[in-house]
Amino acid sequence: MRSMTTPDRNRVQLPGISSRAYEHPADRSALVAMRSLSGFDSVLKRMSGLFSERRLRLMFLASAVRTTDTQFRALYDMGRDSAYILDLHRIPEIYVQQDPKAYAMAIGFDEPFIIVSTGILDLMDEEELRFVIGHETAHILSGHAVYGTMLAVLTRLATRVAWIPLGYIGLRVIVAALEEWQRKAEMSADRGGLVAGQDPDAALRALMKLAGGSRLHEMNIEAFLDQAREYDTAGDVRDGLLKVLNMLGTTHPFAVTRVAELDRWRRSGEYERILAGDYPRRADDANAKITDEVKAAANSYRESWAQSQDPFIGVLRDVAEGAVNAGERIFNRFARREN
Repeated sequence: MRSMTTPDRNRVQLPGISSRAYEHPADRSALVAMRSLSGFDSVLKRMSGLFSERRLRLMFLASAVRTTDTQFRALYDMGRDSAYILDLHRIPEIYVQQDPKAYAMAIGFDEPFIIVSTGILDLMDEEELRFVIGHETAHILSGHAVYGTMLAVLTRLATRVAWIPLGYIGLRVIVAALEEWQRKAEMSADRGGLVAGQDPDAALRALMKLAGGSRLHEMNIEAFLDQAREYDTAGDVRDGLLKVLNMLGTTHPFAVTRVAELDRWRRSGEYERILAGDYPRRADDANAKITDEVKAAANSYRESWAQSQDPFIGVLRDVAEGAVNAGERIFNRFARREN
C-alpha cells in the first residue's frame, strides 16, 4: 500500500465517509439492497466468466502506462489525493491508455483500478482531471464495479437468447432497469467527483467538455444549463417519447442532464454539508435500512417528475406513480421477511 499524504492544496479530508453521502437516492437504494444480500458479490464473481480482474490487470500492465511518482506524476498525485479525501484504505492504481476517445473507467472487484485515455488527458485541464479521477474513485467507494458486472452479464445473455421471444423480452426488461440504475450510478459518481475535487466550476466544465470538446472559450456554462432546461421543456408528448427511446441501451445520462443534475445537487446544500463534516459514516452502513432508502428513491423520482416540464412526463405521471408505489410495497414486504 502506498503512503497517503495530504492533497497539494487545502482540500477537506472526509474521514470515514460513506458512499451514501453522495449517492443518488435511486442508486443508493439499490446498493443498500444488494449489500444486504449476503454473498451477492461472490455469486456475481463466480457466475461471470466474462470478467477476470487478474487477466485485465495483466493486460493493462502490459499495454498501458501505470502512473507512479516517475510516470504521469500529476495524475498519480490526483489518485492519491482522491483516495485521501474519500478515505479509501487502498489507493487505486491508475493506467493511461492510448486512445483518442475521451473516457475513464474503474474496473475490478477485490482491487479495483482506474483507466484513463490519452483523449481525456488532452481534453481536460488539471482541475477537470481531478474531478474525473474523483468520479472514478467514487465508483470504487460505492462498489459500482461489482454490481455493474451484472449488467454486462445479463446484456450478453439477452443477445444469446434473442431467438426466444419471451425470454428475450423478460431479460430486456431487467437490462432496461439495470441501465436506469447505472445512469443514476453515474450521477452518484459525478457528485463523488465533486466532493473529491472540491471545485464546482471545474466539475461542470469537465462534463460540458464531454459534449463540446476542448474549445472552452466557445462555450458557456450558463448557456449550457439553458440547453438543459430547453431539453426538459421542449416539444410535445411525441418529443418526450423520443427522449425515452433515445435513452434505451445507454448507461450514461446525456451531458446536459449530468450538468444540470450536478448543479442542482450542489445548490441544494448537500455538497456544503458534506464538506462541513455532516455526512453518514461507513461504520454505519450495516445499519442502513432498505425501506428508508426505497422511500428516499421514490421521493426522488416524485420530486423529479414534479419539477419536470416535459409533457410526456406529465402524461405518464400517474402511471409512474403507480409503479413506484408498487415497488415500495414489494420492498416493504421483502424488508419484513428479512427482519
